[in-house]
Amino acid sequence: MKQALLDNVNIFLLKKGFTIKNLTRTCFDILARRYGQILLVKVLEDANSISKEYTEEMLSVAAYIGASPVIIADKAGDKLEENVVYTRFGIYTLNFVTFVNCVNNRFPFIKRSQAGLTAAISGKKLKEKREELGYSVNALSKKIGVTSRMMTKYENENSEITINKARKLYDLFGHQVFAQVEVFSENKIPESKFKSAVSRKYVELGFDATETKKTPFDIIAKKGREIILTEVSDRVNPQMQSLSKLLDADNLVIFRKKKPKNIPSMTKKEFMDFDEANELVRFLKEF
Repeated sequence: MKQALLDNVNIFLLKKGFTIKNLTRTCFDILARRYGQILLVKVLEDANSISKEYTEEMLSVAAYIGASPVIIADKAGDKLEENVVYTRFGIYTLNFVTFVNCVNNRFPFIKRSQAGLTAAISGKKLKEKREELGYSVNALSKKIGVTSRMMTKYENENSEITINKARKLYDLFGHQVFAQVEVFSENKIPESKFKSAVSRKYVELGFDATETKKTPFDIIAKKGREIILTEVSDRVNPQMQSLSKLLDADNLVIFRKKKPKNIPSMTKKEFMDFDEANELVRFLKEF
């Protein structure tokens, strides 16, 4: 079931002009890029099967590379509904049809939260529509089944309302009064996380850096527009070079005994001897 869904996602993205890279045994299955848009996709039969450890790492990597993380699944316990956005540990979760609509710029208005199905109101548009059609705050509040005070709050804030109240607003004003769910949003880079001497050195050089366990690299570091994927190993993961190429990132292998060929590499001591970030970047660019 998962493989069939993965195949469908790959074929669709290729048809839409994305360049894709499939990965195995990582926190994401597909890295897709179309010009400046980057998607980090995890494909699952059941979204409930993903752990918080995986999602946290996926969110972190996505923030470093400027990607939008998304989970595509058939179900999360129960079947996922079309054009409804779910979340799993902070990552938007969709079924395939909803994902296709989002890539085609038809974003949904409905979320599934702990409160059930909800929709976000665009307060400014709601007020404009109410005044345009001649409803008073009091008259509209009675039609929707809320207090006048709550209706005023809806207009002054971008509030979320239950699906039953959203239907009543939709019947009166259409979809224009609702805010689309920005599925392909980006996250801010989290605070650097480091335990090893190498990642600590990146931070000392002025990079943001975090260590990873479920990716083809061990450390991802960023300073300005410079991204470096670093592997601390004598064996180079074959997925790392194609991944860095797709991201316009540099890669670096810090080896212990055996120096790899045809890739920027150095010993840990050589890396630790750098005094400035520019020296490291220059070495990578000149390789």
